[in-house]
Amino acid sequence: MKVMIRKDAAGSLSVYVPKKDLEEPVVAQECPDLWGGSVTLANGWRLALPDLAADTRLPVTVEARRLDDA
Repeated sequence: MKVMIRKDAAGSLSVYVPKKDLEEPVVAQECPDLWGGSVTLANGWRLALPDLAADTRLPVTVEARRLDDA
């Protein structure tokens, strides 16, 4: 699914999912540089992010995959 990842002025990351009209803050991330790992959103969703360069500028729209917790 396409998601937009942004960083606010305080440095907090958030993810916007246009098809669901959902914006949630990132509460945990697997990799310190964000890319190539998974992130956990405040609503409990886990998303696998693509492997991009660490200096990728935000905001950016990427293809993410929702991970099952089951």
